[in-house]
Amino acid sequence: VQLVESGGGLVQAGGSLRLSCVASGFTLDDYAIGWFRQAPGKEREGVSCISGSDGSTYYEDPVKGRFTISRDNIKNTVYLQMNSLQPEDTAVYYCATDRWCTVVAGTIVMAGFNSWGQGTQVTVSS
Repeated sequence: VQLVESGGGLVQAGGSLRLSCVASGFTLDDYAIGWFRQAPGKEREGVSCISGSDGSTYYEDPVKGRFTISRDNIKNTVYLQMNSLQPEDTAVYYCATDRWCTVVAGTIVMAGFNSWGQGTQVTVSS
């Protein structure tokens, strides 16, 4: 099982990026994929999650209305379209897999996620 992220970069505030998470060794139909991020000096936090069974999507409040998670089962890839980026979105973004998306009080539960990718840096300049 392996996940590889790509698509990060430097963008001005208000700009957009699309991150990709390519999965190998399993099929997206069977597992959820979550996106997480970690800014310098801060703990890793959840961003979004898409379930494997029915494609249900979940977002944490800071990104609702700006980010969109989607998947392409043929390419075995999950995307994170990020619009209206702000400097506070600057972080290393990671994808990981779990059996389900578990959300408690609006927070994606990170504990069960595994097979973390290496991360991709997103930098938003003001």
